[in-house]
Amino acid sequence: MSCIFKQYKWNSRVSSVLNKDVKTYGKKYIFDDSEETCWNSDQGSPQWIMVEFENEIELASFEIQFQGGFVGKDCRLEAGSDYQSLKPVEPFYPEDINSAQKFRLTDKVRAKTFKLLFGNSTDFFGRIIVYKMSFYS
Repeated sequence: MSCIFKQYKWNSRVSSVLNKDVKTYGKKYIFDDSEETCWNSDQGSPQWIMVEFENEIELASFEIQFQGGFVGKDCRLEAGSDYQSLKPVEPFYPEDINSAQKFRLTDKVRAKTFKLLFGNSTDFFGRIIVYKMSFYS
């Protein structure tokens, strides 16, 4: 399996950024492969990360690393041809830990747009902190 982000053109969006401070906590830090940086959502639920590819790709699994105490709960992966056509694909159940966690899909999914939806958080205020995320074919 190889990381899809290194093979295809893509763009990302997030639901919010803590205090709108994108220079310190913006979406780019999810994908920079640094353990010193992270995306930190603002408070409130739900929160989400959306990735839009230039062309349709096949997704078999994904990996995500949260900060313990700020982990998504009631999570699901959605997919579609664009953000307006997203449909639920599969729930996933992260542990409240700092380590990277890998989630294999029951069936591979072909789509251009993927959304990781975090219905709630282990944080009382609904904040999510993600250090890294990867998609695999």
